[in-house]
Amino acid sequence: MDLSLSKRDYYQTAITSPRTMKLLPARSPTASQKVAVADHDGIVTCFGVRKGEATMVFKTLPGREISRLELGGAADAIKDKIFVASGPEIKAFSKKGKQFFNFDTNLTESIQSMFIHGADLFLCGTYIYNQYRDCSDLNYYLSPDRINDVLCLLSGEGDSQILPVLACSDRMLRVLNNSDLMYECEVAGPPLCLALNKNSAPDEVLYGTLDGKMGLIQLQSDGPSFKWEVVNERGAGGIQCIDLYDLTNDGVPDILVGRDDGQVEVYALDEAKEPTLKHKSNLLEGVSSISGGIVGRSSYREVVVSTYAGHVIGFTTEPSVKEIDSSLPPSSAVDEITAEGQARLEKLREEIDELHEKVTKERAKYQASTMTETAVSAVPQFSVKDKFVLNDEDASYGLFLEVQTSIDYVLVQSDVPVDLLDIDSSTAVVSYSACDVESGNYLLATYRCQPNTKQLQLKIRSIEGQYGTVQAYITPRIQPKVCQLRQYFIKPLSLHQRVHSFDDTRPLNVLKLGGPFSLAEVHSWVWFCLPEVPERVPSDDQVSLYFRSTFLDTQLECTYRKGEAMFKSDNVSTISIIKDVLSKKATERKIKLSLSYDINDESVSHTLTLLHPKLEHQLLLAKKVQLIEALKELEVHEGSREYMVAEYQEILDNADKLQAEFKLQPSHLERLYGMITDLFIDKFKFKGINVKSKVPQLMTVLEEYDFESLLQFFAGES
Repeated sequence: MDLSLSKRDYYQTAITSPRTMKLLPARSPTASQKVAVADHDGIVTCFGVRKGEATMVFKTLPGREISRLELGGAADAIKDKIFVASGPEIKAFSKKGKQFFNFDTNLTESIQSMFIHGADLFLCGTYIYNQYRDCSDLNYYLSPDRINDVLCLLSGEGDSQILPVLACSDRMLRVLNNSDLMYECEVAGPPLCLALNKNSAPDEVLYGTLDGKMGLIQLQSDGPSFKWEVVNERGAGGIQCIDLYDLTNDGVPDILVGRDDGQVEVYALDEAKEPTLKHKSNLLEGVSSISGGIVGRSSYREVVVSTYAGHVIGFTTEPSVKEIDSSLPPSSAVDEITAEGQARLEKLREEIDELHEKVTKERAKYQASTMTETAVSAVPQFSVKDKFVLNDEDASYGLFLEVQTSIDYVLVQSDVPVDLLDIDSSTAVVSYSACDVESGNYLLATYRCQPNTKQLQLKIRSIEGQYGTVQAYITPRIQPKVCQLRQYFIKPLSLHQRVHSFDDTRPLNVLKLGGPFSLAEVHSWVWFCLPEVPERVPSDDQVSLYFRSTFLDTQLECTYRKGEAMFKSDNVSTISIIKDVLSKKATERKIKLSLSYDINDESVSHTLTLLHPKLEHQLLLAKKVQLIEALKELEVHEGSREYMVAEYQEILDNADKLQAEFKLQPSHLERLYGMITDLFIDKFKFKGINVKSKVPQLMTVLEEYDFESLLQFFAGES
């Protein structure tokens, strides 16, 4: 990283939604640009920056929460018109603030994403895509999963060459042709945002995913072509926004990335290779929008971001230390810099005094209102942004919380067995309370945050087959004390992830269900069992969904329609969990099911083979960690480690790394033992044999682990 940028604070608005800030085009390439930003108070603000201070161009009246802001204009003209989406409405303002357009689409869903090209409006709600031309409905598409963003490929002349691209939560990019699906392609994760690769091929699209990955794909008319993908090795947050801008002025656009954990990144784009990281900053506030341009001072390029809490911040290439003009006498130059600094300090002091005065008045006003007999203390309102996402790298859930003000503490409670994993970047102090497991309370932990902490990230590992609710009580540092409750459902097959392929060559177990149930009912059962299943009932008569276990790499196929359902998996325990849960759900609805299953004994040895390297690694890790203290004592006693064998020397050399890995994965070995035990019980349960009395023998085999002995034990019990 060799790019140095200086931070500038420009403006403060209310809470902002993703992609609600843009820079208006300037008259010349080196002129300063105006910033347009929209917030949850329904206010559109346009301002410029002069002498380091924001100067207002216009500010609209409050209204409904604004969910998206885009720039538009005539197809061949400069895009300097500001379009905003609030609910089902679209409004447009000129660069001077005059409203010239108001269109009520009458959509049943609120508009979440938008793209504008000339007289065409491409609007997306949660599942519905609509194209309007001159306010007339032109095209329509119902997506099978949630739509996160939309853009259009302008691959040729004429309106017939406009191809909308939808970024959907099921890890799919869907390319449309009018109202029809042209084709779809799977990407590395659930795509949250899209951006056109400017100054390159007109059909190249950048995408950022919920789990922090980024990629470039060429969406040609005959199919997709993947260029590169940047994995999220550092465990950074999800990518909320992407822009391309030549920040370094070398003729090649750089990639600007904003993440929901507050990281702002600049990547240098090389057409022959993957992009390289040139700059990284952390705002400690979720980034909602990012754009490149010239704002603070003419001729100095910068990255402008808006945060979830409403801060508009710039990262400029202007040097943070002002250079002294060599033509001036030294004393005059110093006096000039000192005078400028003093003026800024005086203005800041005036603003602070003004804020203190306002706070004092409001506090006195509130205290006076509470002295009356009929006074009722008002509950302060605050906004919480949360995310509960399965991480396929370590098969754990990441709970991400962000509050518009500082967090005091967060109480986490669970009625299902889960483990809280340590996160190195977390500064919160965690304390655990005793729980009564018999009453269904398995976890009670309190995270106390440091002052000025607006974000908190937790890692939770669940056990498949045990499902329930994790609750987070979020309390900010405001008076009077108030908290918000957020609930997250741990599903029966919580460690499974949606994919779009299935390997038929593996040994498979099959479960078939029949009965008087509708497509909506069986879909609701599948949604209850598995993550990443859309709540909306599919429009097709028959549905096929595919999943992969992030922990074991086993797979699952779900095919269902009205009155019939079939599940295939190479893991017997997965089939057993589905059978138990669906039978329970059907009994609740008083639906009589007919069940049939075909269990493949080869799938058991196949699953044990997948478990073997994980189990062997954990056993070896635990053995090495147990030896560390003894080896250290020997080293101190003998004064040297040269007499030790190479294996012991390697353990001492990597002691910190081994202990850190072991600490990050508590109860991992017990979790693997539990999976093998469940596999043993489930295998014979389908044969009508209860083998729970043999579990102690199985544990003895596991304690003296040998893969061949384990296979013989499973085969011998048959």
